[in-house]
Amino acid sequence: MLTLSIFAVLLLMLLIDIPIAVAIGLTAVVFFVAQGQSSFLAMLPQRMYSGTTGFTLLAIPFFILAGNLMNCGGTTQRLFRFARALVGHVPGGVGQVSVVSSMIFSGMSGSAVADAAGLGQIQHRAMVDAGYKPTISAAIVAGASTIGPVIPPSIPFVLYGAITSVSVSRLFLAGAIPGAVMGLAMMLAIWLMAKPRNLPKDPRANLHEIWDSFTAAFLPLMAPVIIIGGITTGFFTPTEASVIASLYALALGFLYRDLTWKEIPAILFTSLKQTCGLMFIIATANFFGWFTIFERIPDALITQLAAFGTTATGFIWIVIAIVLVLGCFIDGNAIFLITLPIFMKLCPLYGVDMVNFGVVMTLLIMIGNLTPPVGMCLFAVESFAKVGIWSLAYECFPYLIAILAVTILCAFVPEIALWLPNYVMGAAG
Repeated sequence: MLTLSIFAVLLLMLLIDIPIAVAIGLTAVVFFVAQGQSSFLAMLPQRMYSGTTGFTLLAIPFFILAGNLMNCGGTTQRLFRFARALVGHVPGGVGQVSVVSSMIFSGMSGSAVADAAGLGQIQHRAMVDAGYKPTISAAIVAGASTIGPVIPPSIPFVLYGAITSVSVSRLFLAGAIPGAVMGLAMMLAIWLMAKPRNLPKDPRANLHEIWDSFTAAFLPLMAPVIIIGGITTGFFTPTEASVIASLYALALGFLYRDLTWKEIPAILFTSLKQTCGLMFIIATANFFGWFTIFERIPDALITQLAAFGTTATGFIWIVIAIVLVLGCFIDGNAIFLITLPIFMKLCPLYGVDMVNFGVVMTLLIMIGNLTPPVGMCLFAVESFAKVGIWSLAYECFPYLIAILAVTILCAFVPEIALWLPNYVMGAAG
C-alpha cells in the first residue's frame, strides 16, 4: 500500500506540471514528514551530493558536449551523405538513409535528443525535399533518434552503470547488437511502408560517389572505432573515452573549418545547461532511492512477488509493463533513478543478468521517448518539424512496435546482448 501511495503522489505531482527533479525529491520529503520521520531530512543534502559525485558520472557532461560539438560542426552532413550513397536507392529511400545515419551517429553522441535535434534536422529537410510528407519524415527522424542511446557509447548505460555498479564497458558492448537489430527493424518497417505510401527513393549511387562520400566521412566514422576500441582494449575507461570523444569532435570541427572559436562558449553553455538539468534529477533521485530502501520497499515487493509465485518470466513482464506506463509520464533518466534501486534488488532473486537487464531497460525508455505526453524525442523533432505532437506520435506507431519487438526479444533471449561482451571480455569479465 505504501509503495502504491508513493508512486501515486509522484505521478500526481508530474501531472500538475511540477518539474521532474522537484517532484522526485518532494515526494520523499512529503512521506518522511507524513510518517513523523522529519529528522531524516537531515540526510537530504548529503544524499543529493553523493548521488552526483561518482567518477562514472563524469562521462555524462563530456558525451553531451561531444554530441553538441558534432551537431554544430559539419560531421553530421558528412555522415548523412555517406549513408545516402549506401542505401538511398533502397525502397524507402531517404527514410532508410535516416536510420543508417542515426546508427552511425549513435557511435559518437550516446543521446537520443542530441541525435533528434542535430542530425534530425538534416534528415527531415532531406526527406521533405525528396517528397516525403512532413509527418512521415518527422516520425522517421524521431524513431531513428532512439537508436542513439542503445548503440555505444550511451549516456543511459553510463547512468545505469553508476546506479547498479555494473561494468559500463560491458554495457556498451551489450548494446551494439540490439542497437543494430533495432535499426534493421526500423528499416524493415520503412521498407514495408514504402510502396503503400509511395515513398520516393534515390537513384543508385555509383562507386565514385560512394568512395567520395566515404573519404569525406572517414574521420567521423573513426570516432566510434576509437571510443569503443579504446574501451574494450583497456586503453582508457568509459569516462576517459567521453573526454576523448569531445576532443575528437572539437578537432574535427576545426579541421573541417565548420567550427570557430566564437561558437565554443555557446556550445559549452548549452552543454552546461543540459548537464545541470540532468544532474539535478540525479541528485534528488538519489535521495528518493535512499528513501525507498529506508522504507524497505524492495523487501516488501520481494515478499509480495514471492507470495504470488511470480516466475522470472512474470517478473520481466511486470518490469516491461511498469516502465512502459511510466514512460508516458516521466523522462527516461528519471525512470532509471526511481525504479532501479528497487529492480536491482529483485533481479538476483529471479536470476536476471544485470547487463542484459540494462539493455532491456534502455530499450524500454526509448519507447517512452516516443510516447506522449512526455516523449522527449517527440518534442525535439516537433520543435523544427512543426507537425503537432499527437500527429507525430501517431506516425511513430510502427517504430514503437519495432522497438518493442526488439525489447521482448532481448528480454527473453539474453544471448543477443550478452554474446559480444562475453566474447570480447570473457563471461566473468
